[in-house]
Amino acid sequence: MKSYHYTFISLLLLAMACQDSPKDDVRDLAPTQEQTQVIFHKSHEPLKASAPFSDIVEVGGTYYLSGQIGMDHSTRTLVEGGIEAETRQTLENIKAVLAQHELQMRDVVKALVVLDDIDNFAAFNEIYQVYFPHKPARTTFAAAHLARGAKIEIEVVAVRR
Repeated sequence: MKSYHYTFISLLLLAMACQDSPKDDVRDLAPTQEQTQVIFHKSHEPLKASAPFSDIVEVGGTYYLSGQIGMDHSTRTLVEGGIEAETRQTLENIKAVLAQHELQMRDVVKALVVLDDIDNFAAFNEIYQVYFPHKPARTTFAAAHLARGAKIEIEVVAVRR
C-alpha cells in the first residue's frame, strides 16, 4: 500500500511542478504572426478584379503565384506566334506580378509548367532558360486543354530574401 501512496504523491508533485513552470518557452517556439499570416492579394490588372482567384498569395516571406498564360493583359487575348511568343508573354506576365510585390525572377524557387503539347518542350525550354538562369526547381508536363486555348501555363513560388 505504501508504494502506491508514494507513487501517487510523486505523480501529484510532478503535476504541480508542470503547472508552475513558465509557458513562455512554448510560445517562443511557435511561429510569429508575421510568419503565418496569409494574405490574398488583389490583382494589379483592373480587368481581373472579379476573377475568382488571387494572382498571388503571400504566406510569410513565400509568394504563391497563380498560373499565367501568354495573354496580353491590355487586350485580354493570347499573343500570336505560337509556343515561343506565348512562353515569352507568360514569363513577362509572371515578371509583372512579381514586380508588384517588389520581387524579381531570381526570387523564384519553384516552377510548374503545363504545355498543351509535350513536343513544344524544347522550344519552351530555350526561352525559359533565359528568364531563369538560376535554375529553380521545376515540374513540366503536358495536358490536352489549357485555359483559353493557351499552349502553355506556368505557376511559380517565390521567396523574399
